[in-house]
Amino acid sequence: MVKPTSQQPEFEPLSRSQILIAMGITAVILLVVAKVWLRLDSTPQVPIQINISDVLWGISLGLGITGCSALLYQFWPRYQQSADIYLQLILKPLEWPDLFWLGVLPGLSEELLFRGVMLPSLGLNWTGLAASSICFGILHMSSPQQWPYVLWASIVGFALGYSTLVTHNLMVPVIAHILTNVLSSTTWKWRYQRQSASSS
Repeated sequence: MVKPTSQQPEFEPLSRSQILIAMGITAVILLVVAKVWLRLDSTPQVPIQINISDVLWGISLGLGITGCSALLYQFWPRYQQSADIYLQLILKPLEWPDLFWLGVLPGLSEELLFRGVMLPSLGLNWTGLAASSICFGILHMSSPQQWPYVLWASIVGFALGYSTLVTHNLMVPVIAHILTNVLSSTTWKWRYQRQSASSS
């Protein structure tokens, strides 16, 4: 989906252990926030139901998001730069098996909070969809210069939220989110390693 550039991130590089620990802690925090929200708000969360049509819906949505991201990356240089900085910061230190967790942990915890709990609480309508999507985008902000990545994350959040409104099944955005993360990170990692090998 994305190819790395030689630009270095503006942050101190993190180690593999630091990133894995941060991913785990972030997932736990989001799950705790979701559970506390459910305690304070009587609105029921969106259910997770496993059925073939919704699994295929989620796979199709994940492939569609990944494809759109690849096109955006090719034709919008600011997004390319923003995505590269973010992905290099997160993916460069990780090993190949870690990419599984990069897909699953955010895919489950972020969807439970933003689409499973926040969306129905704010309203299963356009207002709730817009508000939860913007909050999802802001979660992906690492610096003000990353606004193109935040904008894209908000659009992705809108697509994931809309799929929730249509299907009333949290399984759809969960599958789409996990698939998008795994495909994007795998492609970026492969291209980064290939570029590094050819330049050495």
